[in-house]
Amino acid sequence: MTLLLAGLVGLAALLVLPVGPSLGRDSSAPVASRPERAPLLRLRPLLALVGFAGGWSMVEGPVGMACGLLAAVVVWVVLGRAQDPAVVRRRERLQRDLPTGVDLLGACLDVGAAPESALVTVGQALAGPVGEEFLAIHHRLHVGVDPAQVWSTVAEHPQLGPLGRAVGRAHESGASVGVAVHLLAEELRERTRADVEARARSIEVKAAAPLGLCLLPAFVLLGIVPVVVGVFSSMRLLS
Repeated sequence: MTLLLAGLVGLAALLVLPVGPSLGRDSSAPVASRPERAPLLRLRPLLALVGFAGGWSMVEGPVGMACGLLAAVVVWVVLGRAQDPAVVRRRERLQRDLPTGVDLLGACLDVGAAPESALVTVGQALAGPVGEEFLAIHHRLHVGVDPAQVWSTVAEHPQLGPLGRAVGRAHESGASVGVAVHLLAEELRERTRADVEARARSIEVKAAAPLGLCLLPAFVLLGIVPVVVGVFSSMRLLS
């Protein structure tokens, strides 16, 4: 069983190692564009098998087999829920840069630009996910897709949903898109400020626990122990 476990671990290490460039692969492709979660997904069955072998090697018999099956299921579920780091970074950057993009979009609308051209201007000025999403919205509008359908689709986006709902309501009611965008920008700024304050408060709470654990032994040794020793000493003297 030990040899089997060692062999599985070695095979997993070989599969994790990066593969050199081949004739069928473009080695000049940027690293950020390659999937970062692919090795975990490729190794998911093997790592589950390693978990099974490890659990079985600790306890022999049917109980060990049950422990191995439980370990394999845990490994399979945990690896299945792992998120692609590139997707997480893109989502966080969308949330961070969206207020700036909406501000710039409102500024373009204030000078008389149409929403389609404003999307292009802001998309080209902003690098990153927000600019890419704005250019994608402009492309759909440029090819003739119904604006109501386009903004309805944007409203279902996890991060761009507020923009899609605001512009969609303005189109339906005939209100000014610029006013709606400016109100949305102010709302996003307030939401961002509230998130920053909430994170700051959570950091204070999280920092208080380790500080308390560090100060508690000193308080016990310097404050409580001398009092207890003094009480017992006085009791001995009285007796």
